[in-house]
Amino acid sequence: MDSPTFVRFQLGAQLRRLREEAKVSTDKAAESIEVTASTLRRIESGKVGIKGPSLTALLNRYDVQDEELRETLLSMAREGKARGWWAKYSDLPQVYRQYIGLESAAEEIQDFQTIVVPGLLQTEAYARAMTSEDAFKPSTEAIEQRVTVRLERQKLITEGRLRLVAVMDEAVLHRQIGGAEVIRDQLTALLEAAKLRNVTLQVIPFREGAYASMLSSFAILNFPGSPGVVYIEGLTGDLYAEGDDVQRCTTVFNDLRSSALSPTASLEMIKKIRDAEHQP
Repeated sequence: MDSPTFVRFQLGAQLRRLREEAKVSTDKAAESIEVTASTLRRIESGKVGIKGPSLTALLNRYDVQDEELRETLLSMAREGKARGWWAKYSDLPQVYRQYIGLESAAEEIQDFQTIVVPGLLQTEAYARAMTSEDAFKPSTEAIEQRVTVRLERQKLITEGRLRLVAVMDEAVLHRQIGGAEVIRDQLTALLEAAKLRNVTLQVIPFREGAYASMLSSFAILNFPGSPGVVYIEGLTGDLYAEGDDVQRCTTVFNDLRSSALSPTASLEMIKKIRDAEHQP
């Protein structure tokens, strides 16, 4: 894969699986490579990489005899040291950098949003208005860096390297982020994005009432030839879910699409709201 973060994520998941199969505790495994248990957990979650000698020591501790598997994992460790385009933005939070890496390696993202426009579809002005309202009051420089990174991420869509299926609550279309002019331009941008063959937009109208997962936004990242990952952004920390959770969230996402208007009707609603509520 071309994303070092994704490679680390996959390598970490493999190491966690091997440790659990070997019935080795986190503390004991950490001791075998002379790191803390918290560091090993960071390796297993893909937040940091691991060097060849330490990886070999872990594989020996887990009694991994399969030479092909050992070489594959060592190759992943080497690949995980590569730097993505986002590495030059050193001030980005680690959790955000990790997400960008996964996003860059994905072939499809299924994104459900209840409050804001999906990041991959935000205009520059909308993204700036969003970032400026951070409770921790980022500096002007930090705001501009985050906006720049968000626009860079959008090349995945405009260059056709990623398929996006986005489902939004109707509230997203009415919320006055940045003011009337900004939201009007944002709605126009959604209409333009929907013309791309790799973008599908659907809106769940207010009249639908209650529906699945209406209190929680999430994104499902699907990768070519590899298991998917669910990403849920939270106030106290981001959550990545794997395995059965991916299938459960996929079932929920399909239900959300059933509750939403068709793509054609959704675009008609976006245009109607833009023209009725956000006149220049």
